[in-house]
Amino acid sequence: MTTIDSNRPRTALIFAALLASSTSAFAQGAPADQAPAAQQAATNGSVSTAGESQEIIVTATKRSERIFDVPFSLNAQTQADIQRTGATNIEDISRSVAGLTVQNLGPGQSQVAIRGVSAGQIVRDQPGVKEQVGIYLDESVISLSLFTPDIDLFDINRVETLRGPQGTLFGSGSDGGTIRYITNQPRTDRLEGTIEGNVNAVDSGGIGGSLKGAINLPLNDKIAVRAVGYYTRYPGFIDALRPDGSVTRNVNDGDRYGGRIAVILKPTETLTITPRVLYQEIDVNGFNREEKFNLYGNPFTTTRPTVNFARYQQYLLLREKFRDKTFIADGTINLDLGPVTATSVTSYTNRDILVSRDASALTGSVTVDLGLGSAAVLLPSNLRDTTKLDSFTQEVRLSSSGNGRLKWLIGGFYAHVNRNYDQRLPTPGYDAATDAHFGAGFSAMLANGFPSDSPFNSHLPYQLEQIAAFGEATFSLTPKFNVTAGARYYDFHENRSFKTGGLFSNDDNRADSTKSSGATPRFLAQWKPTSEVALNLQASQGFRLGGVNDPLNVPLCSPSDKATFGGFQSYRDETLWNYEAGVKAHHGPVSFSGSFFYNDIRNLQVTLDAGSCSSRIVFNVPKAHAAGLEFELGLRPARGLDFSFSGNLVQSRFDSSVTSNGQVLAGIRAGNRLPSVPQYQLAATGTYSFEVAASATAVLSATVQEIGDRFTQPSDQENNPRSFVSNLPFGGATGLDATRLDLRLPPYENVNLSAAIELQHGLSLTAYVTNVLNQEQLLSFDRERGGRARLGFTVGQPRTFGLTGRKTF
Repeated sequence: MTTIDSNRPRTALIFAALLASSTSAFAQGAPADQAPAAQQAATNGSVSTAGESQEIIVTATKRSERIFDVPFSLNAQTQADIQRTGATNIEDISRSVAGLTVQNLGPGQSQVAIRGVSAGQIVRDQPGVKEQVGIYLDESVISLSLFTPDIDLFDINRVETLRGPQGTLFGSGSDGGTIRYITNQPRTDRLEGTIEGNVNAVDSGGIGGSLKGAINLPLNDKIAVRAVGYYTRYPGFIDALRPDGSVTRNVNDGDRYGGRIAVILKPTETLTITPRVLYQEIDVNGFNREEKFNLYGNPFTTTRPTVNFARYQQYLLLREKFRDKTFIADGTINLDLGPVTATSVTSYTNRDILVSRDASALTGSVTVDLGLGSAAVLLPSNLRDTTKLDSFTQEVRLSSSGNGRLKWLIGGFYAHVNRNYDQRLPTPGYDAATDAHFGAGFSAMLANGFPSDSPFNSHLPYQLEQIAAFGEATFSLTPKFNVTAGARYYDFHENRSFKTGGLFSNDDNRADSTKSSGATPRFLAQWKPTSEVALNLQASQGFRLGGVNDPLNVPLCSPSDKATFGGFQSYRDETLWNYEAGVKAHHGPVSFSGSFFYNDIRNLQVTLDAGSCSSRIVFNVPKAHAAGLEFELGLRPARGLDFSFSGNLVQSRFDSSVTSNGQVLAGIRAGNRLPSVPQYQLAATGTYSFEVAASATAVLSATVQEIGDRFTQPSDQENNPRSFVSNLPFGGATGLDATRLDLRLPPYENVNLSAAIELQHGLSLTAYVTNVLNQEQLLSFDRERGGRARLGFTVGQPRTFGLTGRKTF
């Protein structure tokens, strides 16, 4: 029996000390004249210069306003914040944003949750599942379930995290919240640019690095071009054990490269046109999976070499790959009509995604059950998932201008999405083994028009069409008290075909459709008793569109799993009412924001693994909730010294149980936790800058992040720790030996350190170490065929050393 330990150290004393010092400084009110230029406060984004406060301008309400004036909870990580912390992706951003949780499944595959609103890990063969967090690139929606776009953060002006449902202004898929990547726009008033280079090395892993550049080129006072290009080499850190006894090192290495070009055209003083093109390609050679059991490699075999996995190891017959080609073309038109501003946003997105997995253990486990013989069990089998997406969206809106007592916005939205999802399981030699066992021509009879030697195939074309109308208005009852009301009406249609073929399939050939319509309101109130304090109240609704489950792979199901999971076909819209009260405050070098919130969730769409069927299904849980508090504190107790502290505490639970055949289904029990989100998340950052010469400034920075424990799926908290028995006699193993695992993903800490030297003329050099403690961070539990074929965890990157040079002009 193999047992996995999950103990982790704590850093509570560090956080307590930092919070105590921060609270003390807030109470004392450090003198404003101690704040040097360009202070970036962590909470409300204020920039203090000799006591003068200049707020970051955000567009979270689709109009430009100070972050302090936005009447709900949000965070804006500026370009300076991103550079100071060395963030390169949304997971790095989450370390400084309370309530934002990212599950790292590899580049381009991370899954995002906000405020504990989560339905479990979505896997790659669930193309019909919709997002819970909306992702935007400026004004263009780029969300895609399963594949959160891994946008490079170079030359990004800021990343806005809008907490709570944003359905009124941003539509479906934003019931947990919305993330907006705001890029630097072309400017006609200056020539500027940046070039950046990086090299990094993973402890006991590979070498990575990057080279990036951006330039803003004004052609005249009416036209300017901004171009960005980047290349990143991902260092691998997972080693693959091979059947011949060799080891392939760093199998999850890869590349990301791309660029974007934006043009600003100002033919008149009132008209601005900004077309843009972005292309990015990610090509990764494997996955950050650490295995504990594999049908081919485990401690129980006797006729095959036994395998006891070390840290960061997996077992492969075939190399794996993830590739994502993304093309985005969009254009924004703004027309100033005096008291009214008209805006048009047109966007087209094309994505071509390949997920190529070594499915040999999965196919082999079925082969053992079918009794095709050991030679067939050992056939290499490659599961290839492909997604091809074409998405067109159009939004038009009118908004009031000026600073009158009434501010309003109305608009319309249209989306047309074609998404084709295909699976193939090329396994050379499998048809011969099948026919030898079941009779000549048996495999061809089940092919249903798909290629030979592929025991499972599917073709799922989706077509989604949506129209929506939205509006929001804010009225100032007094100079200090504002109320806001808004709503969105939506009408949605989705059509899908479903065709399968091969020995493992049902030979389906069917069509399904789903539709939905409704309205989501939002109400806000804001009171500013002083110019430094704002109190906010909100009640808002968000929604996530429903869909239809794929049929189970019945030939792979055990009788009990077929009976348990076979009755869940379609699933309804998920809705959420959010109630929150918040405060924002700033005084001199100190800023604070905090919110209490309660999310009442109905028909939560929960994803789970359908046991031995090698299928995933989604179904509705009638009632659930996510409630808690979040806070962000920033201060500068002395010149050159900055602290920020952020955190959230959340209770997210099922409020009703789901049963099948009289039994609670897959951990959906009232009182159990919602999956994949921690109950707490804390982060503390300290930065100290000081002159070392007349033309040189040193900057020392440290970040400590604490992530609480989580469960990947609801069922993981039942009968845990758990013993997995494959019931597959192979390689001399009886199939009755147990691998015992603790499925509670333990808490972990991220400690990052950096030291920079900033010289004149925009030149800087930064040395850094991430994951200083070199903790093994378990991010999600990975299983195939209910654990009968493979067991493991996705893991975070080990300790990494890096050096970054940057030149701006």
